Amino acid sequence: MTSESDASKAPAPARPARWQRALAVVTAASMALLIGSCAQMPSTGITSIVFQPRDKASAVLEGEAVQDQVVEKRIGVDQFKLRGPFTVTTREGQYLRLSAKERILADFYLSSETRNAPLVILLHGYNNTKADHAYQGMHLATWGMNSIVLQLPNRGSWINHGRTLARIVDYIRKRPSDFPNADMSRIVLVGHSFGASSVVYALAQGAQASGAVLLDPAAFGAALPAALVKVNKPVLVIGADEEVFPARGRELFFRSIRENVAELSIRNAGHEDAQFRLRDDGSREEQMAFLSAMTSAVISISSTSRLDYAWQSYEPAIAAQRFFDVRKK
Repeated sequence: MTSESDASKAPAPARPARWQRALAVVTAASMALLIGSCAQMPSTGITSIVFQPRDKASAVLEGEAVQDQVVEKRIGVDQFKLRGPFTVTTREGQYLRLSAKERILADFYLSSETRNAPLVILLHGYNNTKADHAYQGMHLATWGMNSIVLQLPNRGSWINHGRTLARIVDYIRKRPSDFPNADMSRIVLVGHSFGASSVVYALAQGAQASGAVLLDPAAFGAALPAALVKVNKPVLVIGADEEVFPARGRELFFRSIRENVAELSIRNAGHEDAQFRLRDDGSREEQMAFLSAMTSAVISISSTSRLDYAWQSYEPAIAAQRFFDVRKK
């Protein structure tokens, strides 16, 4: 995927009101994203929703306004199967230089039409790479959130990866000028499989994040139950159908976190449905369910520090039993 052109350069009708120009920018951004990238990305479609700045005299759309409007409109989870209305600036092959000797490879997906937007950090699982979550990172950016998809060693100690992840969060928070349109007070961690265990270890060490989404988490390390007890941020567990793939120790995550945690399973989904590459065609309903549930959860955590909005958005899928084994505390 290549970076989109600056949508603010799109021609506007003669002498519109400033707030109308802002809406025109968002509409033009939607069309640019659709036209410029559909050949390389899954044909998931694009939302028709248009977001407005809080102040209609402003031409700048704040990230908080996007999320407030998502929550206020009570947008259901299935809407998030579609790409959002915003263009995405992609910066592949970036390095986070944690020290003179330690560099972390990552891809950035930045929402081009908003400022003060949340920042989502995604981590892959065992024997996987950042490419396995590239579409998820890009998709979040189309909904007004910045994302960083990390590449850590895909084997070895996921406890150490948790320590590294906590250091990455600290590194990013101390360098706001490197992420000028990101709100450092609203960082959400997302991890798949053993990467979800690393997210837990990072939170247990006090990583300054608003919460986490765990994609079919798998337990790594005897210290995991003790780490889970220390987690005091909202966490949503999105699991595969355990009749299809029972992730190792998945039951520990919901059971051991004391409060502000919820869990659901996706009917007929396997472990790899929790991943989404740019080359995937989006034809698997189970993969799309993971994508949409994750997007709703990230918006809920980053905008309200709670899971209530996400849970409300899931109600139709729960009623249809596409989401099942649902529980929260």
